[in-house]
Amino acid sequence: MARKTVTIIKRQGHREKYDEHKVYGSVYAACLAAGESEATAEKISATVAKKLSHSITDWKVTNSDQIFRQVIVELGKLSPKAVFLYEMHRDLS
Repeated sequence: MARKTVTIIKRQGHREKYDEHKVYGSVYAACLAAGESEATAEKISATVAKKLSHSITDWKVTNSDQIFRQVIVELGKLSPKAVFLYEMHRDLS
């Protein structure tokens, strides 16, 4: 069965397809910045990205804020110190 495409409405209003790799990359960067080892950052990033991808499988359209909030919840369970850096990166970008 083909995987359903989820459309993300970004903060500036444009749309793009959900990409699990983007979630993984942003979580990985936050984990490294928070002092997690590369191995731990990889495990946390993979877990968060997979959980998020699984939770949105029934969605057709969502916005980046909803994705952001879900990442914060999942990341907070695995690396609370990385949550602050993940949030700050968004504020700066």
